[in-house]
Amino acid sequence: MYAMDWSVIPANMDIFIEGVLLTLEISFYALLLSLPIGILFGLGRISKNKIIYTISSIYVEVMRGVPLLVLLLWIFFVLGQFLNLGSYFSAILGLSMFSGAFVAEIVRSGIQSVPKGQMEAARSSGMSYVQAMRFIILPQAFRRVLPPLASQFIILIKDSSLVSTVAVVDLTLNAKNLVATTFKSLEIWTFVALLYFVMTFSLSLLVRYMEKRLKVSEL
Repeated sequence: MYAMDWSVIPANMDIFIEGVLLTLEISFYALLLSLPIGILFGLGRISKNKIIYTISSIYVEVMRGVPLLVLLLWIFFVLGQFLNLGSYFSAILGLSMFSGAFVAEIVRSGIQSVPKGQMEAARSSGMSYVQAMRFIILPQAFRRVLPPLASQFIILIKDSSLVSTVAVVDLTLNAKNLVATTFKSLEIWTFVALLYFVMTFSLSLLVRYMEKRLKVSEL
């Protein structure tokens, strides 16, 4: 009969904390990069320029169609041979490119949900297309896409567990190494699952707070 021993958790707490910090660090940088990628290709998806639209559509469809694990391995083993990225930057690049495609679709749907009359009114008042998009359309779209955007970033944190496959010593890889040396898989993976839940749930609470603030500002 399996004898549970939870003492393995406090005994290796420094390893878990190290893994959590690196997981959050990678997720944060990937989030920062995926936002401009998503906005850029999201705008490209509604562009009337066929070349821009085609390039944006190809990027989005390819990134959404390729599994994240395969993308990470391709960047690390193939692209890494030419750019010498290393595991850390390969992980950030892979996560940001993958997440950016989903952010692009969220941005596209958010912009298209804003009534067309808003753009027409802005242009008739003398604004350029860029000014109208920056000051009128995007602020309204942001309020609409905040919930799905937050969900995507929560998924990003969970997806970051795959970076262990390219030798990034994150929370998941640290847990694998501990299980290999202690054979306490039940205790370690249960605690790791709890840590991921705490990270994602904390982000959910932050988003709810931001949503409430936005609603108050609209009143």
